[in-house]
Amino acid sequence: TPALRRLVAATRLHPAELVLPVFVRAGIEAPVPIGAMPGVVQHTVESLVAEAGRCVEAGLGGIMLFGVPRAKDAGGSGADDPAGILNVATRAVADAVGDRLVVMTDLCLDEFTDHGHCGVLDDAGRVDNDATLERYAAMALAQARAGSGMLGLSGMMDGQVGHVRAALDAAGFTDVTLLAYTAKYTSGLYGPFREAVASSLVGDRATYQQDPAGGVPEALRELALDVAEGADVVMVKPAGPHLDILAAVAAASPVPVAAYQISGEFSQIVAAADRGWIDRERVVTESLLGIRRAGAQIILTYFALEVAGWL
Repeated sequence: TPALRRLVAATRLHPAELVLPVFVRAGIEAPVPIGAMPGVVQHTVESLVAEAGRCVEAGLGGIMLFGVPRAKDAGGSGADDPAGILNVATRAVADAVGDRLVVMTDLCLDEFTDHGHCGVLDDAGRVDNDATLERYAAMALAQARAGSGMLGLSGMMDGQVGHVRAALDAAGFTDVTLLAYTAKYTSGLYGPFREAVASSLVGDRATYQQDPAGGVPEALRELALDVAEGADVVMVKPAGPHLDILAAVAAASPVPVAAYQISGEFSQIVAAADRGWIDRERVVTESLLGIRRAGAQIILTYFALEVAGWL
């Protein structure tokens, strides 16, 4: 019976394990729908604060903020500008929710650069790893000052965790935690997200994101590096295509493990459900249970608020 299956279930979902990724855009007066992600919007600061309130009421564990600036430049100057959209929105949300929700921020330059890469470029047009680390440190301090409780290091630069941790500690932000994107794979499933953040990227990020053809040993090397540099939480992204990696990381990690069900995973389910090909609630729940069963203690998903209403 359903009651008996519920009684003996080995894997459960709980709202406190879910994090809602959200987008906040400068220069708009009302939320703007994202075409490739039905039901998801680019928020104003005001509508984002209201969404954060709904997250608190639903019992979610956190909210992850991504900023969409008015203008971009080669160095991503809007990323660490205290008056930049992400930092303004972070302060507004942090002030509104206090300690009732973990306010998390994306620490990466791709939303803010006119070339769309996750770092600054050298004269040959290649991402300059060490110069990018300096920008990440500046971003980290700006986000910490704005009230972010957890910084999502998604840029995949070598040494990013240690560099940001050192900068935060030197400035007295020893309690700000770091979410390391330990195994972030280059993927065709990022497409809807790039619409959501108005990405300027031409080409891909295969030179610094991980290759989907790579295996568990590579992911575990990255895990060891991130933990040694001070990561408080580690993450695998995208979640669905890399459940084997997630399981291996979860088995080896001494810190909590997160997984990100990304935009393309979301949009595939929504599109099929909208056409009547699958049952939305059943497939969403099944997909998240699979991620949870593979070992994720925290799941970032655009379905977070919807799922919380079902649990």
